[in-house]
Amino acid sequence: MSQKAVVLDEQAIRRALTRIAHEIIERNKGIEGCILVGIRTRGIYLANRLAERIQQIEGKKIAVGELDITLYRDDLTTKTANQEPLVKGSDIPYVITNQKVILVDDVLYTGRTVRAALDALVDIGRPSSVQLAVLVDRGHRELPVRADYVGKNIPTSSSEKIVVELTEVDQNDRVSIHEK
Repeated sequence: MSQKAVVLDEQAIRRALTRIAHEIIERNKGIEGCILVGIRTRGIYLANRLAERIQQIEGKKIAVGELDITLYRDDLTTKTANQEPLVKGSDIPYVITNQKVILVDDVLYTGRTVRAALDALVDIGRPSSVQLAVLVDRGHRELPVRADYVGKNIPTSSSEKIVVELTEVDQNDRVSIHEK
């Protein structure tokens, strides 16, 4: 897999997350009753960054949780054919029932990750609404899913892959397109 182009650098990621934070606050008329829930792995770090920006803007903390969708994936048997799936567990130390949950993920592609996340959320509680924030929307949906907040739309071909690197995991911030 070779890198074709860098589409977001550290500054562009920071700007996109700041814009998303403002959009979340505006759409929800503040952050009352809102919970950010990051989808493992990189969605958690993005949710934490959004929480920091929202606190800087609003002067109040927003609740943040972590969601592990491993056991809810519809491709679990193909991804883990010869091994047990690695389940890290969800950590949402708040009641989500009757709250506005904002799911956070790095890339929106087929929509299957979001479907799995919705299934996992419903097992935890019944939110009043669920919104979706993604750093990158690359298209190619297989399910009727649309993000409420998008850092950047990056049209791709099926032969390309979006790679999101975050400092917390990869030691740098960058979004790039790779040729398969």
